[in-house]
Amino acid sequence: MRYCYLVCYDIADPKRLRRVFRKMHGFGDPVQYSVFRCDLNRVEKALMLAVLEELVNTAHDRVMIVRLGPVGASDRGAIEFLGQPLLPWKRPGAIIV
Repeated sequence: MRYCYLVCYDIADPKRLRRVFRKMHGFGDPVQYSVFRCDLNRVEKALMLAVLEELVNTAHDRVMIVRLGPVGASDRGAIEFLGQPLLPWKRPGAIIV
């Protein structure tokens, strides 16, 4: 089963921040700076966690992962915005992580 996750992170080092941002594009779509919406199954989530554990310095950085519910369930209203509208992300071709 696929679940929708909200992944948010605070990365202290700009170099690590760029690496995490690039890798997260392989798992979901950015909705804000350092915030991604990811539709993942159990294996994809485990892969994402493994990638993040390699990149993140847990002494200085923080990652928050929130499960919003099953994909396709009424998750449309789970995320609301005020201010600038969300612009669709133009995904490049295949991203290999």
